[in-house]
Amino acid sequence: MMGVLLPTLLAAKGGERPAVSLDTQGVAQRCLCISMSPECTLLAVNGTLMRGLELNGNLIAGGARFVREDRTVAAYRLYSIGDRHPGMVRVADGGVSVAVEVWSVPLEGLTGLLLKEPAGLCIGKVSLLHGQETLGVLAESMLCEGQREISEFGGWREYCAGR
Repeated sequence: MMGVLLPTLLAAKGGERPAVSLDTQGVAQRCLCISMSPECTLLAVNGTLMRGLELNGNLIAGGARFVREDRTVAAYRLYSIGDRHPGMVRVADGGVSVAVEVWSVPLEGLTGLLLKEPAGLCIGKVSLLHGQETLGVLAESMLCEGQREISEFGGWREYCAGR
C-alpha cells in the first residue's frame, strides 16, 4: 500500500519528502501532512504535556495536534522531579529508551508553551527510535540532581502507574 500512497502524497506536495516514522513492522505511522507544514514543528513530549495529563491543555491551547506515540533511542535517563513531572536528560552511557508522544506544534504557539513549562525544562534535539531527530522537551542536568531516577520504568506514564 505504501508503494501507492507515498508517490501520491509526494506529488500532492510538490515532491517534498514527508516525515515518516516506521514502527517495528515497517508500517508507516500517521504524521505526513501534519508535520509537512512550514508553520509547524514536531515536538516530542515525555511527561505532563502528554494526552490526558495535567499540562496537555497547554499544547491544545497552542494549536498543537497529536501525531503519534514513539520512543527515544536508548540514550536518555529519566527522573521524577518532586513527583510532579519528569526530567529527561541525554547521557553518553547507560541510557534507556523513553516513551514519548510526538506533536505538531505551530511555531507561533511554541514560545507560549515553553513559558508555561516548569523551570529547568528546555527544548533540545531528541533522537527517536527509528532514526528521526526532532525537537523535544529535555531537562537541565542541574534540575535532576538529588531527584529520584525512574529510568527503569521507561516513561512517565509507566512510572505513575507503578506508584
